[in-house]
Amino acid sequence: MNEKLTINRWAVEDRPREKMMMHGVSSLSNAELLAILIGSGNTEESAVDLMRKVLSDYHNNLNELGKVSIDELCKYKGIGPAKAITILAASELGKRRKEEEVRDRMTIHSSKDVYNCFYPLMCDLPTEECWVLLLNQASKVIDKVRIGVGGLSATVVDVRCVLREALLKRASAIALCHNHPSGNVRPSREDDRLTEQLDKACQMMNIRLVDHVVLVDGCFYSYADEGRI
Repeated sequence: MNEKLTINRWAVEDRPREKMMMHGVSSLSNAELLAILIGSGNTEESAVDLMRKVLSDYHNNLNELGKVSIDELCKYKGIGPAKAITILAASELGKRRKEEEVRDRMTIHSSKDVYNCFYPLMCDLPTEECWVLLLNQASKVIDKVRIGVGGLSATVVDVRCVLREALLKRASAIALCHNHPSGNVRPSREDDRLTEQLDKACQMMNIRLVDHVVLVDGCFYSYADEGRI
């Protein structure tokens, strides 16, 4: 009968913690990093093997892994609620780190900048949300504010609420961004109507509407890029 070779019987340089100490964190694979977090596997698999299996089921994509539920992770032998929570907490920290990196770049030059600003906040949302990015005269970010929360396919946004936020923060320009949980990046008729109404209202208040970006996981639609603002 073959005895499973556990991590503590591997060569020192192959153990995740020791490997990290000897060669640095960048030398570890995603499975090895996650193995450090969960600490142990099950009776048939080491922590590394277990996390390789989990990652494989999610196309070796950390973004996909971060979207799963605690219950889904607990279906794997050797992963209970505590380990599942640890994995998802690490995913959330990675997302927040990305958000802080975006926050350091305070000037909006393009639709891609708007997308990058909101992607960490909105990429995993199960329902629609609409946010406004408030900018000064030099297109530097003053603040970003959520102004609408909806269901799976729609969000009600009051143009007056958008302008109120802009006036309160003395913004010279704004950019609107909302997500489509369905994954369909094309704007709806309601999106078109909202953009037209907001554009007209902004012109009356001498506020520039820089863009309205529809965000999905991995790509976006820009009204400005399409010449519709």
